[in-house]
Amino acid sequence: MKLGSLLCLRTGNAIRISILASATLLAAVAPGIGRAQPPEADAGSTLVRLHGEAIHQWSVHAKDPQGTVVFENGSRAEMEGWRAVIGAFAPQAQTSAAGTAKPWSLFAYDRPGIGRSEATERSREGRQIVTDLHDLLQQQGHKPPYLLVGHSLGGLYMQLFARLYPSEVKGLVLVDALYPGVIKKPDDFPFYTRWGKALFLSRMAAREIDAIHATGETVLALPWPTQIPVTRLVNVPKGAGAIAIDLGVVNSDDATIARVRGLYAGAKTVVLDSDHQIQKANPEAVVHAIQEMMLQR
Repeated sequence: MKLGSLLCLRTGNAIRISILASATLLAAVAPGIGRAQPPEADAGSTLVRLHGEAIHQWSVHAKDPQGTVVFENGSRAEMEGWRAVIGAFAPQAQTSAAGTAKPWSLFAYDRPGIGRSEATERSREGRQIVTDLHDLLQQQGHKPPYLLVGHSLGGLYMQLFARLYPSEVKGLVLVDALYPGVIKKPDDFPFYTRWGKALFLSRMAAREIDAIHATGETVLALPWPTQIPVTRLVNVPKGAGAIAIDLGVVNSDDATIARVRGLYAGAKTVVLDSDHQIQKANPEAVVHAIQEMMLQR
């Protein structure tokens, strides 16, 4: 177990509390982890401009789509990380996914300052990130309903998206996601973590991390639309080498545990012996979760 999102898992009558990797502040002590190359030019990715800044995005527009599957990356991660998952759906976007009446369009992108996307001076609090994503989807002709798939910090953004635009959301797949209230205010980070963040992270990544707590507060301030189905994919590694790391940034008090446990009543939880990058290590699990969500009425 590692740094990150706090999730309560029920096994029979027992409650198992897991501190799971969010790949955010872990990057401060492991600067080379998770660096991916951007998709090849022939993979359908293009640079577009949003609010005057270049954004690297990847789109598949289905003919008469049922909706759009939207992928959101974790901290510092690039859309390349979804390659295996997207590859399972791209051919279906031109036909019909098994059991569905219409195909689904697909969308992935890199947030500002990641990969080929230009850095920005716009706020990195989640509301700004989510509204910019919504603007980008509309600009690129991706119509709702949106099936939201978010990894790690991207999962926190997708939880906010579902609250800001509930009428446009088909479902939510959280891939080892970060949850609101789990990460402390940046002023409460220990000195060594703040030092590592300043030394190893880009300015854009550091700004996103500094806004995590505020983003969580924004999420919690908005009502949850209970009609939206949720699937949570959770990494609980069983290997003897699994080491718990929180770098002093995680709230693990009883109130936080209770709040996170109370989120998304009725959500389906799938526990995996994986690593934090489930979409790379176990892409079939993510594909299956998305397929199930497509079939929900």
